[in-house]
Amino acid sequence: MIARTALELVRARLADTPAVALLGPRQCGKTTLARALGGAYFDLELEVDRLRADLEWEALVRGTPLVILDEAQAWPEGFARVRAAIDEDRRRMGRFLILGSVAPSLMVQVSESLAGRLALVELTPLLAHELDAAAARRRLWLCGGFPDGGVLTPRAFPRWQRDYLTLLTQRDLPTWGLPSRPQTTDRLLRMLAALHGQLWNASQVGQSLGLSYHTVNTYLDYLAGAFLIRRLPPYQANIRKRLVRTPRVYWRDSGLLHAILNVPDEAGLLAQPWVGASWEGFMIEQVIGQLLSRGAPFDAFHFRTSDQYELDLVLELGRERVAIEIKLTSAPAPADMDRLNRTADLIGATRRYLVTRTTRPSGDDRRASCNLESLVDTLNALVP
Repeated sequence: MIARTALELVRARLADTPAVALLGPRQCGKTTLARALGGAYFDLELEVDRLRADLEWEALVRGTPLVILDEAQAWPEGFARVRAAIDEDRRRMGRFLILGSVAPSLMVQVSESLAGRLALVELTPLLAHELDAAAARRRLWLCGGFPDGGVLTPRAFPRWQRDYLTLLTQRDLPTWGLPSRPQTTDRLLRMLAALHGQLWNASQVGQSLGLSYHTVNTYLDYLAGAFLIRRLPPYQANIRKRLVRTPRVYWRDSGLLHAILNVPDEAGLLAQPWVGASWEGFMIEQVIGQLLSRGAPFDAFHFRTSDQYELDLVLELGRERVAIEIKLTSAPAPADMDRLNRTADLIGATRRYLVTRTTRPSGDDRRASCNLESLVDTLNALVP
């Protein structure tokens, strides 16, 4: 089994709280991680497991093994039972691990039944630092991080991603409450692939789909809640320049993006006019995923002014304000670092990093031209 960084975070949260909710997209490895902890496992999308959990509940809450409730949103009454069990003995820690693939419906149940009783951990698809094999790390950008999607078994890409999206649009998203026909959802996903890395314009997208901007925003909420899309909000700064106050939209997994855009291989990817936007989104997810796996409290933004000063990623991380600019090159120019510094000065960034594919990082821990590996090491040092 691949060692997931988030495993230690889950163990730490279970030691401190009665329950942990492990969130993340379908097939990202939640079940594998949960089973590595041992305990009594229930897949609540299966009727037989729901029945088994119902009949064995009293014995489960009296016992000591960890109770793992997978796809917990499929058994809503289970949340009240977990709450009652926790309230009977609030001093017992590490009793329940709740897994879910759709944040909105799960979080409604959590907020209504388990507020103050559990910790939240988000699991992403595989990250670069979790892969030992150099070949797998090279495939990660093209294939994305889903374990079965090609990063470990190259022949699976892009067929696996296409099947994954088909099942989401035709079965999972409607089951989770998305009020859209599968054909409309499929068109929206394709439009979002074309808009990857761009500013979100709900009115424009809605006009193309024959929908109101309110409806399109609602649909985007579901896609973000299913961990498909990330809306990166704008950074608000008190400066003398006019700011762009619109979020950017990114596909969270690069393999899904490339499959929906019919990219067959790395050569085909590098030939695309939007390859820079793909690399940017991939790197943003790697950075954010690393911080999530360490349990770091942070906020992430993009920054852009009306006269084109911009930062791909701004992190508020403890007392640090980190400015990150991402470029798909192995030979960054001094002018790139100069522009990053000028833009970072606008927001008072305490750290600034130009992230490329360079093999010769330079600078120090506060100002550097570096690659992803060096950046991750630097950010790790900032996490308690």
